[in-house]
Amino acid sequence: MLIALAAGAVVGLALGALGGGGSVLAVPVLIYLLGFTPTAAATASLLIVLATSATALHGHARDGNVRWRTGALFAAAGLVPAAVGGLLAARLPETLLTAGFAAVAGFAAVRMLRPTAPAEGVRRSGPAVAGAGAGLGAVTGVLGVGGGFLTVPALVQVVGLRMRQAVGTSLLVVAANALVALLARSGTAEPLDWAVVAPFAGAAILGAWDGRRLASKVSGNTLRRIFGAVLLAAAALMLLDATVL
Repeated sequence: MLIALAAGAVVGLALGALGGGGSVLAVPVLIYLLGFTPTAAATASLLIVLATSATALHGHARDGNVRWRTGALFAAAGLVPAAVGGLLAARLPETLLTAGFAAVAGFAAVRMLRPTAPAEGVRRSGPAVAGAGAGLGAVTGVLGVGGGFLTVPALVQVVGLRMRQAVGTSLLVVAANALVALLARSGTAEPLDWAVVAPFAGAAILGAWDGRRLASKVSGNTLRRIFGAVLLAAAALMLLDATVL
């Protein structure tokens, strides 16, 4: 219970402050500290991310940092890949899921530790936006991650949003992809331990509100480096686990 509450608070802080990164932390915690299988951890992560991102979205929308039309179009491109990915996930070997997740977590860590130069105000072509949205949806469906750590840079680099708008809009995309992937898994998902998932999600929701306030007080680069270091350690652990298996 204490582990679930502490991990949930960290996941919520990440989603609220950075618009992503929470689910990448949630999955390894669920697997290695709370005893979930990779498949069950991905499903539980989607539930937690959906509840947390929807809650954080409300606060960012109230601050005027959500571009609803842009977010809806970006999310729409990822809905079908998210659904297909959710169906495929139950049929993939757990070793492959673990290795795939380690690769995604490692990539996310590098992006957080060494963020690329922003291209704010630069808009790319429609196919580029659709391709980015579809790719993010597929990652969400297969691995159970919200994809916010990829969505925020894509909204800045591909769509041309400013950082605060990208963080708020990312939560809309994350929530939509997580909902579709969760519905696709509903018939094949393993039973979940709600005594763990419920407090985890509750702490994450509360953490998301604090994360939004934290983002206004602490440098975004500092927050990214902290979460990036944690993600890099988690990626190394999961890659070692997949190799040993």
